[in-house]
Amino acid sequence: MSSGPLVAMVLARHSAVSYWKELLGPSNTVRARRTHPHSLRAIYGTDDLRNALHGSLSISSAEREIRFMFPEVVLEPIPAGQRARDYLNLYVKPTLLAGLTALCKEKPADPMTWLADWLIEHNPNKPRLQHQITEEEHQG
Repeated sequence: MSSGPLVAMVLARHSAVSYWKELLGPSNTVRARRTHPHSLRAIYGTDDLRNALHGSLSISSAEREIRFMFPEVVLEPIPAGQRARDYLNLYVKPTLLAGLTALCKEKPADPMTWLADWLIEHNPNKPRLQHQITEEEHQG
């Protein structure tokens, strides 16, 4: 699959597979140059066999290829429909509402940076350190 060093990446975004395929252009470099001259394969490919880049054909093939290249990765299903609404209502909206309310009360000069800092500081999933009392401290 490769005649030299390669860089493997996992791209994450809405409609990532179709977006990446659009950026790549046709797999045939000659055709890519003719029909999609600004595509990555038109720019970097050299011939039919060396088209410079690979892209998964579907979400299921992307998942299979990600697991092959990055066996330690955790792929979680993306919630949709009611599951997505439930997730947002339970985990996102309460924190975001509190942050936006605090933003309105504070009225900072740079609201975007202020809100970003507030969200980091008030992240409900932020790890919390707990000090465990050792036997010596307990008796000391």
